[in-house]
Amino acid sequence: MDAKMEDAPSSMTEVIVDKSAYEILKNTKNGVEEIVAKMLSLKKDDKLTPEIRELVTQMFLHFVSLRQANRKILMEEDRVKAETERAKAPLDSRTLQLHSLMYEKSHYSKAIKGCKEFKSSYPDIQLVSEVDFFSQAPEEFKGSAISTDNAHNLMLKRLNYELFQRKELCKLLEKLEQKKRSLLENIANRKTFLSSLPSHLKALKKAALPAQNQLGLLHTKKQKQIHAAELLPPPLYITYSQFMAQKEAFGENIELEVIGSLIDAQIFSQQQIRKENGISSTQEISRIDNDEMDEENDGQWIGKQSQKKAGKDNVEADGLYQAHPLKIILQVYDDEVSDSEPARLVTLKFEYLFKLNVVCVGIEGSDQGPENNILCNLFPDDTGLELPHQCAKLLLGDGMKFDEKRDMRPYKWAQYLAGIDFLPEVSPTLTINEVRHETSKNTVISGLTLYRQQTRVQTVVQRIRSRKKTQLALA
Repeated sequence: MDAKMEDAPSSMTEVIVDKSAYEILKNTKNGVEEIVAKMLSLKKDDKLTPEIRELVTQMFLHFVSLRQANRKILMEEDRVKAETERAKAPLDSRTLQLHSLMYEKSHYSKAIKGCKEFKSSYPDIQLVSEVDFFSQAPEEFKGSAISTDNAHNLMLKRLNYELFQRKELCKLLEKLEQKKRSLLENIANRKTFLSSLPSHLKALKKAALPAQNQLGLLHTKKQKQIHAAELLPPPLYITYSQFMAQKEAFGENIELEVIGSLIDAQIFSQQQIRKENGISSTQEISRIDNDEMDEENDGQWIGKQSQKKAGKDNVEADGLYQAHPLKIILQVYDDEVSDSEPARLVTLKFEYLFKLNVVCVGIEGSDQGPENNILCNLFPDDTGLELPHQCAKLLLGDGMKFDEKRDMRPYKWAQYLAGIDFLPEVSPTLTINEVRHETSKNTVISGLTLYRQQTRVQTVVQRIRSRKKTQLALA
């Protein structure tokens, strides 16, 4: 065993000399693993043999070889570091020289670029060409010898001629600016006159009104009424045109006037145009949402009284009674021929509720109650409390009537005059056999007759005039 121990160091020394340190580490690691595996197998068999001592000795020898290999690796690392430091010094010196050269290169490049981009004052001056100079310049500029150098002498001559031209242009500029100031002053005076011209024209028009009234030339007022009538909604425009046609064609003793805000009417007209073009679709969306809510709540029963109460609360909130900004004033005069001016019997006001699509009529400045209203039942069964068509009834609510507190009411004859036609609730084509009672047929026939009468302006005006005369006679 001692002989083996003596032979081991010599063999290990040979291994260290022949093999590199990393190979020694690898071989020593494998040997230690084998020795540990043998020792573990002997421990499991509980065999305490002298082989364990031999294995321990071999393991210690491997540890010694590990220390030798580690020392060799560290010494090799120190040697490599020293060589690296020795090689790094000239590299740093060369790097510093390179940076110095790059800095000098950039400095020279900037200097060269600056020299190339340098511009003198001569190129910036737009001189006339040499041909123009010799053909246009006076002799005092062409004949004076300033320098012996021909090119330089020519440049100085051209510069002197340019200076002379610029001085002349400065004098011309001063004259033009003075002329501009005078023109601006003249324009300011004219603007002041034009700004004051509307007030003068207004005063002139006001002063000419008595002469126009005396001569019967109401051209200005008529033009204003025509312009206002153009902004009326279609139902009121039809009503206005029918009354005007009756007045001009048959000399009806009535007067018409359009009142209201023209600016609001123009805004309303623009909004309607946008809605028709599809720009604003909030009403359609809200209408669709309401339809969907009605379909969802179709199976739920709600009492009629609660529906009526909710309908009354929502009418004002929805703005169903909102009227168009423009209204028509109709003044009905007495038709009896007399020497004096005819007396004005009644003044009617027409307005259009655009959400309900109905035309309402009322007596202007009347404090009388519903029982003394001459428009109520002007034609049979037309109190103005029942909406004329089904669309308005649906919007107002099922079973709801028009607000009795409002003086303006949607009479059926007003809708006929406005061109708002609607189908009757009973078909006029029913025969005698299809109608259960004779009274229903008579109702249909009388309804058609009333419709034909109410569409005539003359019939409506005559009835209003007759009602008012009767009321005055009874009073």
